[in-house]
Amino acid sequence: MSNRVFDLEDRLIDFALLMDNIAENLPETRLGKHLAGQLVRSGTSTALNYGEAQAAESPGDFIHKMKVILKELRETRVCLKIIRRKPLLPAESIDKEIQENNELIAIFLKSIDTAKKNRDKKS
Repeated sequence: MSNRVFDLEDRLIDFALLMDNIAENLPETRLGKHLAGQLVRSGTSTALNYGEAQAAESPGDFIHKMKVILKELRETRVCLKIIRRKPLLPAESIDKEIQENNELIAIFLKSIDTAKKNRDKKS
């Protein structure tokens, strides 16, 4: 396995911890508590699902697992946008996390596209 795999894994773990930090700082309002739970679930599942994707049983299984990660990243992005728009936290306190989320979405979009092309070449 290349170091790039572990770099992305570490990046997703760091992202999960960032999402936990945001969740821990949300206000104890009904919305704050709800988004904290959602953010912890979607923000941490990306790293966990990436671990599963590394053990995919077929190219199709790998693509499916990568799409699940993308779906969770998009859910996380919406949570962050709600937090920012309300605002439940100062915008400047989550701008870097929103940027990281957007970069991860771009990485997974490209990875899924590449995996589909590689699968189709073998067919």
